[in-house]
Amino acid sequence: MQWTDRIRQVKIILVLAAIVIAVTSLLISHYLAKDLSKEEHKKMEVWAQALHMLNHADETTDLTLVLDVIQGNTTIPIIVLNSEGGIDDFRNIEDTTRLERYAQEMLQSGDTIHVGDQLVCYDESVLLKRLSQYPYWQLGIVMVFVVVAIFALLSSKKAEQNKVWVGLSKETAHQLGTPISSLMAWVEILKENHPNDELIPELDKDVKRLERIAERFSKIGSLPEKKEGSLNSVINHVVDYMRKRTSNKVEITCHMPDHEVTIKMNESLVEWVIENLCKNAVDAMEGKGKIILTLTVERNLAVIEVSDNGKGIRKKDIKHVFTPGFTTKQRGWGLGLSLARRIVEDYHKGKIFVKSSELGKGTIFRVEL
Repeated sequence: MQWTDRIRQVKIILVLAAIVIAVTSLLISHYLAKDLSKEEHKKMEVWAQALHMLNHADETTDLTLVLDVIQGNTTIPIIVLNSEGGIDDFRNIEDTTRLERYAQEMLQSGDTIHVGDQLVCYDESVLLKRLSQYPYWQLGIVMVFVVVAIFALLSSKKAEQNKVWVGLSKETAHQLGTPISSLMAWVEILKENHPNDELIPELDKDVKRLERIAERFSKIGSLPEKKEGSLNSVINHVVDYMRKRTSNKVEITCHMPDHEVTIKMNESLVEWVIENLCKNAVDAMEGKGKIILTLTVERNLAVIEVSDNGKGIRKKDIKHVFTPGFTTKQRGWGLGLSLARRIVEDYHKGKIFVKSSELGKGTIFRVEL
């Protein structure tokens, strides 16, 4: 849970950093564009005055400076209209086929200066337009960077976690191997010395179960062998095991079709998934309540639902329940549901998710195979 919170904090920091960068860039670009727009307006006023002087010049007027001003504008588009609305002159416009439409757009924008009976219409320069668009391009680039950074962070953490979980699982299986072998030998000795003892068969079942658990852990990280098997049988095994090892206050019922539901699976791992969901349900009910296992066939899917009437899951926690390390229990590693999802989705190409949950009423987990 701490790791999940840390990742969430990193995401928030990255997003906030992107927002700060974007807002700062937008403000700076806005003020630069505003200043440049004022400068261009001043230039147009000087250009309009030069045009007025040119129109009223006589033979003795020195037009050198006037012509320099008029010809010096090489960036700002200009259209000069006469009193009747006709076009007298234009500058810095490449597409001459749409001069009248361009002039109307300039009139609507209000960028005009009266010079006698003429009207000088002008537009923003290419530089000013690019400067106005620049922050939006920068915002897009920053957002792409943030998305890539978050994706890379999550991918690296997930890969690192996978290695840790696989290593932990295999080491657990290895460490369990020796004591389990010893226990099996002791059970055989007890069988010979006390053949009529009723407790020894139950002890034998528990030792064999430990062997299956070690086998499950050893398969984490590698593709397990899958064979045709009955889900009815798998669920019955889980129910029998849970009934013997949980309180009498926990009622476990199952609903299954009359026919066998067979799929290609690794029975040991699928059984572990259902058992894990049942154990979580017992914990959620705090040792008192009702668990219902339902097996149905929908289209070409085998669907297993495990429902309980426990304390439920908070809405904000539902999306994190399958995250490695996430747990709401005081004790626990937060690996059970993470490994269950790996078994269902990675090994069996199915789906596992929280179908519904309500605080104080219970939760339904759904597995599709």
